Amino acid sequence: MFENLSDRLQAVFNKLTGRGVLSEADVDAAMREVRMALLEADVNFKTVKEFVTRVRERAVGSDVMKSLTPGQMVVKIVLDELTALMGGTESRLVLSGRTPSVIMLVGLQGSGKTTAAAKLANLLRKQGKSPLLVACDVYRPAAIDQLEMLGRQLDVPVYRGEGDDPVEIARAGVKDAVARMRDVVIVDTAGRLHVDEEMMAEAVAIRQAVRPDQVLMVIDAMTGQDAVNAAAAFAERVDFDGVIVTKLDGDARGGAALSVRAVTGRPIKFAGVGEKLDALEPFHPERMAKRILGMGDMVTLIEKAQETVDTDAAAEMEERLARGAFTLDDFLSQLQQVRKMGSIKDILAMVPGGGKLPKDVDVDEGALTRVEAIIRSMTPGERTKPQTINGSRRERIARGAGVTVYDVNQVLKQFAQAQKMVKQLSQMQRGGKRKRIPGIPGMPGPF
Repeated sequence: MFENLSDRLQAVFNKLTGRGVLSEADVDAAMREVRMALLEADVNFKTVKEFVTRVRERAVGSDVMKSLTPGQMVVKIVLDELTALMGGTESRLVLSGRTPSVIMLVGLQGSGKTTAAAKLANLLRKQGKSPLLVACDVYRPAAIDQLEMLGRQLDVPVYRGEGDDPVEIARAGVKDAVARMRDVVIVDTAGRLHVDEEMMAEAVAIRQAVRPDQVLMVIDAMTGQDAVNAAAAFAERVDFDGVIVTKLDGDARGGAALSVRAVTGRPIKFAGVGEKLDALEPFHPERMAKRILGMGDMVTLIEKAQETVDTDAAAEMEERLARGAFTLDDFLSQLQQVRKMGSIKDILAMVPGGGKLPKDVDVDEGALTRVEAIIRSMTPGERTKPQTINGSRRERIARGAGVTVYDVNQVLKQFAQAQKMVKQLSQMQRGGKRKRIPGIPGMPGPF
């Protein structure tokens, strides 16, 4: 999403951090480039003007100019202001103590509202909630069918009601949640192609009927400032509590995500980062700001790893590694854990410096699939004792996996390197040299 903006900003700051002394002229030149980068990213003009003014005022202060590392201090100022621009801190979903809690989604047609409703239900279900989806878009029958299909995939019930009065359907949906003993109701309202009085009046009527704990506006990041303008109109009439930005993983310039907080005063609560139903994440302004500035997002990466790791399997693996036992089955298991975390490109984007890789570097997303196919083409005995894999066996494995013998050789080479490292760590532990990698408690290392 922010790839072009990130490239532009990092180029600006590389110039600053390479200098031992900064003048006001240097800062002004950098701020002009920052302004152009933000405008090209489709950030609201007024928001850009205020942002650049705040950064410049802080950047030309005596503390920065007299610093031994003025360029790095300017980068820190931009990070702080970019974080503040997007809300400062995470804005959590606030639900009351009543049962059921009610969440109402509003937005224009095509913003991804129906899918966002299902993703939110999935996220709440993972948190131990029992959601019910209520289909109130009576004007577009496909929307109701779509919500029911998504509900079946998640095993989340959907209330579609009777008749064509969305207000009555919403009210009846809350009653149905009580009967089913569901503790959260997510109301998917109808949208229009553009903001109009009829849509606003209907949204207000539904809000008055069900008294939601939270009203969330769904905006499509791909539509740029049009989405922000629509959000501003909704803020005046419906008074929503927060924003869900969809398609944040797309190729758009990202100005909507950077502008909506400043323009509407409402925080971004969630971001849609993919098409799958688990691709909805709480929005963290500081983490997003760091990713834009090429600093990575290790916290989110660690959280993703924790979500995908099977704790029992991890404990068993730790015990095996302590003994120096590491087979191709273990190697495959680790690769599968990585695949659950997302695409290789997305993972690299969260690693500090990962965004600075050359643009012509071809990230082969199918590499893990080929490795898995190669290992699965081996017999149980070959996975346990890969040294028995001779030339004819390599040819058989290659045919079974649909790859070349060279690919098989590469996998065996990578495994041998991993196995060697595991044995070295195991020997260090047994020899009483349980030294650890700084900053990672419990992780043995060579330092």
